Amino acid sequence: MTGKLLELSYGAALQERSDGVGVAWAELEAAEPSLRDADVWLRSKANRKKEGFGWIDLPHADLEAILEAGEWLASFDAVIQIGIGGSALGNRMVAGALLHPCHNELALAERKTPRFYVVENVDPRSTKALWQMIDPARTAVVVVSKSGSTAETMTNFLWIWEAMKRSLGEEAAMKHLLVVTDPEKGLLRAFAESRRCRSLPLPSTVGGRYSVLSAAGLAASAALGVDVAALQEGAREMDDRLALRSRLADNPAWIVAGLHWIHGCRGRNMTVLMPYVDGLKDFTEWFAQLWGESLGKEGQGTTPVRALGAVDQHSQVQLYTEGPDDKLFTIINVDDLGETALIPPVSDLELEPLAYLGGQEMGAMLHAEARATASTLASLGRPVLWLDLPGLDAFHLGGLIYFYEYVTALTGRLLGINPFDQPGVEQGKRFTCGLMGRKGFEADGKASKEAFVRIEGRHLSF
Repeated sequence: MTGKLLELSYGAALQERSDGVGVAWAELEAAEPSLRDADVWLRSKANRKKEGFGWIDLPHADLEAILEAGEWLASFDAVIQIGIGGSALGNRMVAGALLHPCHNELALAERKTPRFYVVENVDPRSTKALWQMIDPARTAVVVVSKSGSTAETMTNFLWIWEAMKRSLGEEAAMKHLLVVTDPEKGLLRAFAESRRCRSLPLPSTVGGRYSVLSAAGLAASAALGVDVAALQEGAREMDDRLALRSRLADNPAWIVAGLHWIHGCRGRNMTVLMPYVDGLKDFTEWFAQLWGESLGKEGQGTTPVRALGAVDQHSQVQLYTEGPDDKLFTIINVDDLGETALIPPVSDLELEPLAYLGGQEMGAMLHAEARATASTLASLGRPVLWLDLPGLDAFHLGGLIYFYEYVTALTGRLLGINPFDQPGVEQGKRFTCGLMGRKGFEADGKASKEAFVRIEGRHLSF
C-alpha cells in the first residue's frame, strides 16, 4: 500500500524566545549528528539479536502461525486475554482503534467475531464480574507473559484457569487455552509443553511494551477481524521510509525525538499526547507506558500525559494554557473519521442561538476543535506538534505504532539511557513477590515492610 502515512507540522515547537526556553531550528540541526548516531545504533545488525531490539524486526516477521491461531480463536463466542502492561495495553489499543466502538454489545450476526475482554488488574470484583459475563464452554483464554512469572498476570490466570477446569474439566479446558510466552524458557513455556496446549512464541528480544506487533497483540486481533497483515504492512512501510530518510529535515521521527530531547532540557518535563478521535483514546494509554517505562530512568525522562480531544478541552486545557510552561504538546488529527453525521437544522425557537451549527458535519466540528486547541496553545507560545493521519485503519495504525516505538527508542539513546529495560518496575515486582511469600524473595519482603514504616510514620484516622 502506498500513500501518506502521516504528516508532521512542527513550526510551533520552534520558537526564538528571549527568556531562553525557546528552541531554534539551529539547535535542532546541531542535534542531527546525535540523531544519526542513534539511528545507526538502532539499526545495527550487531544489536538486532540483543534483548530489547527485537521489535524492529516484527514488521517483517512471518504471520502464518499467528493467523492460524486467530482463526482458531475466532471459532469461540468470547476471547479473554490475560496480561498486564504491554501484554494488555496493545490489545486494547488495537481493538479500540479498529473495532466497532460497542463491539461486545453487538449481536453475533452484527459483530461476526468473538466478544473480547482483557483481564489486567488483580481486582477480584472485576475478575469475578467478567467471569459472570461469559459461557466457559464458548470462551477461549489467552494468557500472555514472556517470563510466566508476572505476579498479576499469573494470579488472574490461576483463578480463571481453575474456574475453566471446574466448568469444563481439565482435558476440555486445555482445548480452550492459548499460551503466548518465551519460546524456550519460563514457567508458562514449561506448562505449555507439559500440557501440550496451543502456544505461540513471544520473542525473547522483544520487551512487553514493544510487543503489540508480535503474537502478544496480533493473535487476538486476528480473531476479532482486524487485518493484521495491513497492520504489519503499515509498520513495515514506516520502517522502510524512515530508513531512507538520512537528513533531519526529511525524517519526522528524528524531528520529534530531537524536539522532545531539547524541550526536556529546557524544563518541559511533560509530553501531552492529545488525539482528536475516540478511536485513539487507548492509544494514549499504550503510549504512556511506552514512553514512561522506556525513558524514566536515572533522573531523566518526561512524564507522559494522556488527553483526548475534544473531551479534555473541558478538563485540562485551562492548565495547558495558563499553567506552567512545562509541557510539549502533540495534537493528532485524523482526516477521515470513517463516519459522517450532519447536525440537523434548529427548529425550536428556544434553541435558535444554535442555528449556526445546523447543516454542518459533526466531524468538521471535531477538526475545528483540534485546530482551535493547537492554535490557542501556539498563540500563547506553548510548543505544539501537529500530526495528521489520513485515516484510522489498520495500515495507518500500524505505521503510527511503529513511528512512536522508533521515536521513543531514539529519544532514549539521546538521553544516554537504555530504552528497553525497566529497573524501577523490577524492584516493585520483587517487593510484591516478597510480600506475597514467594520463596527466595524473603529479603525483598522485609525491605518493603521496612520502607512502608516510613509512610506510616505520620498518619491520621478521621
